[in-house]
Amino acid sequence: MPAPFSGGCLCGAIRYESRAEPLFSINCHCRDCQRTTGTAYAPVLAVPTDALTITQGEPTYYTSQADSGETISRGFCPECGSGIFSKLSANPGIVGLKAASLDDPSWFRPAVDIYTDSAQPWDVMNPDLPKVPKMPQM
Repeated sequence: MPAPFSGGCLCGAIRYESRAEPLFSINCHCRDCQRTTGTAYAPVLAVPTDALTITQGEPTYYTSQADSGETISRGFCPECGSGIFSKLSANPGIVGLKAASLDDPSWFRPAVDIYTDSAQPWDVMNPDLPKVPKMPQM
């Protein structure tokens, strides 16, 4: 995976750059990710918070409670609504990036499917990826 890499929202109002390679990459099938993406799962890669720079614009965040009792804040463009960022209160040293927000999402390779107990029956998951029913220990 290349570093640095960049991405942004649909309308271009939000732009970011990461100076570090991703720490991990997942497909999250939790109900909250399904609702925020409007589909079966959220493909997400995580980078160190201090390696990410928002180079243009200011995202709006919506914070909700995770099943762990911690909070998750999802950042999106206030202009076009594109979901881009995720921040977990339990792990402030990382930020999640939606894979589709990458300028070149073709290199994204998820390593695991998580929250598979919430996966939709109409979703065809990659049989080669490990499946974890809930949130794994990070």
